[in-house]
Amino acid sequence: MQSFYLLPKRALFVALSLGLLAGCIRHKYETPIAKNTQQPDKVLFDQAMHDIERGHYEVARISLQTLMNTYESSEYLAKAKLAIADSWYREGGANGLAQAEAEYKDFELFYPNMEEAAQAQNRVCEIHYKQMDKSDRDDIQALRAETECRQLLVQFPNSKFAPEAAQRLRNIQESLAEHEFVVGDFYWRRDMNPAAANRLNALVDQYPLFSKAGEALYEAGDSYSKMGARFRPKAGDMFARIVREYPLSDRAEDAKSRLQDLEMPIPQVDQAAYDREKYEIENYKHPSLLARSTSWLHGGPDVSHAAKEGQPTMTDPKRTIPASVPLANTEVASNAGGGTGTTDVSATTVGANDTALEKNADARNGGTAQAGAQTATQNQPLPTNRDAELQKYREKQAKKQAKLQKKKKKKEQQAAEHQDQKQSLVAPGATNGQAPPQQQ
Repeated sequence: MQSFYLLPKRALFVALSLGLLAGCIRHKYETPIAKNTQQPDKVLFDQAMHDIERGHYEVARISLQTLMNTYESSEYLAKAKLAIADSWYREGGANGLAQAEAEYKDFELFYPNMEEAAQAQNRVCEIHYKQMDKSDRDDIQALRAETECRQLLVQFPNSKFAPEAAQRLRNIQESLAEHEFVVGDFYWRRDMNPAAANRLNALVDQYPLFSKAGEALYEAGDSYSKMGARFRPKAGDMFARIVREYPLSDRAEDAKSRLQDLEMPIPQVDQAAYDREKYEIENYKHPSLLARSTSWLHGGPDVSHAAKEGQPTMTDPKRTIPASVPLANTEVASNAGGGTGTTDVSATTVGANDTALEKNADARNGGTAQAGAQTATQNQPLPTNRDAELQKYREKQAKKQAKLQKKKKKKEQQAAEHQDQKQSLVAPGATNGQAPPQQQ
């Protein structure tokens, strides 16, 4: 029985010992130059590689800097500059990684056509990827990592690092999308409908490979449906997109039900989207027990649900405006196909055929009930993010007012009862103009 309780402690001790042993093992520095010569620049280079493998980074950088300053035409010049960046990368720490990024960028600037330039850009991407924080925290490192990985795919699309960078980019965008979803879900749960709809709709447009895209679209559609009749088409678009592009999501059946309630047609499923979702479900790997139990030790985000295929987004997010914000006249004209609009003003005299303006009050709206209903819908107040709070405030004020009215009515009743009691104490003779009799 005692050995049973000691087993977890022994296992933990063994795991820590293996971790320390792995940290002490020095990895050999890979270099494509392996000539066995005794030239001075080669001797300096070999000595620097020997120091890097043993963790003597400062000594190695001194040797490499001496090589670069002394032998300007050496064939080891580019390798030495890359090795300086690698020494900072291996040294680690905030200062070391910052120095490594600067050195890698310098290497790309001086040697853009070398094969190692892709390796340098890949290391820059790794620097920010390893410093990413959890999705619900600061996302500055995730944004930097996204930019650097995109740069690698754009500048070196055929390099051997491109497939790894593409998957890393999917992981980064999964974390960024989760960050946006947390904010949008916060707004949705508190009935801040314009902010929630704008945030969640833009999220899916920017990151369509997000694992919770169906949930985000459903919350966006639900937010639009609470914003009034004029936003009913937008709510239908959100629900229809779930059925069409995310048919295997948990919200697909709910979206069909909402479309039926809105009396809108249910769209056909996109076969390519169906195949992609099916592939993701079949190739999903659950995190191991060890990974789940030690997740609190890692500062990075959980990207186990990130997409395994599909083209990651290669453009920056667009500026979005909530649907509750009125558009400018130029934007309305542009959306209607009228170009950039016009500010010209013209005036004409009323002719004999224009007497409908005098006879029919609805002539300006076309004289139809449909135009009147549309105008009434457009004249409705636009929703705000504080509608729920304002409603609670109005209800609270109404209850307070009702309580005051009840209290005032009670005081009036008490005053009337007091007046009746006072009158009942008056003698009967006083009512005829006679003084009450005096007591003996």
